Amino acid sequence: MVCGILCVGVLLGMLSLATGAAIAAEDFTYAELRNRSFAGEDLTGSSLAAANANEADFTDADLSETILTKGVFEKAHMAGVNLTQSFADRVSFNGADLRNAIVVDAIMTSTTFYEADITGADFSGTILDRYQIKQMCEHADGVNPVTGVATRDSLGCG
Repeated sequence: MVCGILCVGVLLGMLSLATGAAIAAEDFTYAELRNRSFAGEDLTGSSLAAANANEADFTDADLSETILTKGVFEKAHMAGVNLTQSFADRVSFNGADLRNAIVVDAIMTSTTFYEADITGADFSGTILDRYQIKQMCEHADGVNPVTGVATRDSLGCG
């Protein structure tokens, strides 16, 4: 079944049911978020599908259980961001600052991280394309200060 961005509301509802909690999610689908600041904000369960978030500031923001499909987060400031259980298909994190990010149990297929700083990021249990894992392992370093997991270990680097 091909869903696309029109299914965002259904997916958000499923996330809410799966967690057993009501999610006060925001809808930023197709939004122009370039250079906006969401630093430290709780955006749990929100949709940023197809959003242009180039150079936006998500430092220490909670983006857990969010939908980022087809979003563009190039050169975004995402140090310390929580992306646990997020869905990011065909997303660009190229050049983004993902230092100490928590990207646990997420789906990040067809997503790119070229020239992204992933020092200390934890990707435990996250589904990533093998090619991206290989690329990220070439410069993976550090230990996440919250989870205590080494970036290389979370990616399964040899």
